Amino acid sequence: MKIIISHDVDHLTVWEHKKDLIIPKFIIRSLIEVGTGIISLKQLYLRFRDFIKNRWNNIEELMCFNKENNIPATFFFGVNKGIGLSYSKELAQNYIRLVVRNKFDVGVHGIEFNNFKAMKTEFEDFKKISGLNKFGIRMHYLRVSKETLNYLDKIGYLFDSSTYEKRNPYKINRMWEFPLHIMDGFIILGEKRWQTSNLEKALDKTKCLIEKLYNDGIEYFTILFHDRYFSDSFITWKKWYIKTVNFLKDNKFEFVSYKQAIRELESKQKNTNHIPK
Repeated sequence: MKIIISHDVDHLTVWEHKKDLIIPKFIIRSLIEVGTGIISLKQLYLRFRDFIKNRWNNIEELMCFNKENNIPATFFFGVNKGIGLSYSKELAQNYIRLVVRNKFDVGVHGIEFNNFKAMKTEFEDFKKISGLNKFGIRMHYLRVSKETLNYLDKIGYLFDSSTYEKRNPYKINRMWEFPLHIMDGFIILGEKRWQTSNLEKALDKTKCLIEKLYNDGIEYFTILFHDRYFSDSFITWKKWYIKTVNFLKDNKFEFVSYKQAIRELESKQKNTNHIPK
């Protein structure tokens, strides 16, 4: 089993959210978590320090960690505004180019999921901003309708990773679908909008799922970790990511990117098709 890690970039600054409800939700969530004892007063202080600094991303810190651990991660950026995602295309472009310069893959964090024309516009905007011709997508909030995957294939995406299911990669015509297996929020938040699991419980749940899917024959295991949580102000999240990576390294799992996986899958498919009957 090989490991694919990706990062959804939902926020870049605090004040991009001055016209939506993300800021009051952040304040309420933080107060609930400190009130229930799930986070410390120090973490609360650090969260409001970042708030004052107008910085809600940790892209550079995460790239440094991934480089140190030879993780070819993919970062997904929005080029359109939607629920909970409010940064501009101009600011996104700066970070997309920063990530590309650091030799990581980038893809679209899609907002539109059932309007072909609007989805095509996102594809073309990202292509122009990134300077890339081939890239993948993950839908914001994993929103997928019955037409979404077919639309993405027709538009020309290399791959999608928006479905949450215990399956190996499969093809939608020319596009590869990589089901998502672990997302940080599902592990640490559970069914709430605030943290419910401590680090030990989150790691136990993660290791059990990795072992189960390994035994079930999953060939490419996909993990989503949001860059915003690679911070001491969200210490459980940050330690969960670091310890999960260390667990995978200790058990000799190999990290690959979506594009590397596609090359392997296409090669395997080609060789299978040429087996004499």
